[in-house]
Amino acid sequence: MELSRRKAILAGGGLAALGALVATSPARARELVGWDFSPTRSVAGSGAGTDPHWVWDDEADPLMASMLERGLVPKINELLWGWERNDQPLPAGLPSELRDFMEHARTLPEWADHDKLERAAEFNKSRGLYLNLCNGPGGGILATAIPKEARAVYYSAGGADMEDRVAKTSLLGFAVGSLNAYRPDGACIVECVKTRLVHAAVRHLLPQSARWQQGADEDIPISQEDMLVTWHTLPTFAMRTMPEWGVRISDADAEAYLHLWQVTAHMLGISDEYIPATWEAAYDQSDQILARNMGPTPEGVELTDILLGQLAEQTSPASLSRPLCNALARYLVGDRVADWDGIQREPVWDRVLPEAWPMLVRFREGLIPLPLVPEAAWTVDEALRRYILFYLTKGRETKIEIPTHNRPS
Repeated sequence: MELSRRKAILAGGGLAALGALVATSPARARELVGWDFSPTRSVAGSGAGTDPHWVWDDEADPLMASMLERGLVPKINELLWGWERNDQPLPAGLPSELRDFMEHARTLPEWADHDKLERAAEFNKSRGLYLNLCNGPGGGILATAIPKEARAVYYSAGGADMEDRVAKTSLLGFAVGSLNAYRPDGACIVECVKTRLVHAAVRHLLPQSARWQQGADEDIPISQEDMLVTWHTLPTFAMRTMPEWGVRISDADAEAYLHLWQVTAHMLGISDEYIPATWEAAYDQSDQILARNMGPTPEGVELTDILLGQLAEQTSPASLSRPLCNALARYLVGDRVADWDGIQREPVWDRVLPEAWPMLVRFREGLIPLPLVPEAAWTVDEALRRYILFYLTKGRETKIEIPTHNRPS
């Protein structure tokens, strides 16, 4: 089971196939593997097949570059502070070209299926604990082992205050996982559009950072491939991990959960021709691009230490310590990524957790079919989510904001 789990977690064994080559030369790995995901396997069903490594966001990028160069972003952030609900009109006073873009960007794709989105919400209700683990600590630790993402986070403005950075990232993650994510009273559309604007701003700002340029093997950060890689550390990682834990997932629930993240990918600005149409397509795409984009960096090690320190502090009322958080992270992502991220080995917890967690899952899964259990499970999971967000924000109102600078030197 352990070997199978490790294979499933990281690209179905793709990481092992690339081995040290990925860790030392991601660019060389790209040359060997290339891009061969057919757009016929995407939600669009067709497309040019252009390598997403060379594609960014043609709509948002020039717009945000103009907003930054004209010094308009502070006022924009002030105006967008109170924009919180999916059905809420955009605030008055935004530059006309930004307003036009946002009205277009907030529109769900025509292929969005509201019945599937509602089913995904019910799936989140009963499986929230597992999804929060996979998409929170799991996806976060995987992200720090992605050199381009780790460097982009570290050298952008958010890298100077990781508590604030994680809190703002959590706003999007929690919005996706909420029961009303894409309902009128939800916030997922708002957080996606704001995040898309943030990405566009970072693409303009980060190339101006001499420190980022020293370690980067690219001229512009956050390509479409980079966003796909991050996407695969979230829903794809979760869907490959949960069955290995013994979590039962029906085909209809799996399809609904995929659809939730397909819509989210579109709303974040990923082109439809790159968004996998099925889980099989998602697994194949992940096998191709996730492993080759992973490896160790000093920035990733430092960010991991900060993230695990925050996790240990968040969970201290439940008597969880940093050693247990280290072991949890290692259990979630496997030894290779944990070693890349500099996660300390814990002789006791590293043995106990792989035995204890599957037993807990079996117990919990046995209760799920009982009446009222999904609702009770959601209540507990939601309380935990709110506590974590409250801790990260220190009780302050926190919103996703467009950066105006990079990390101070």
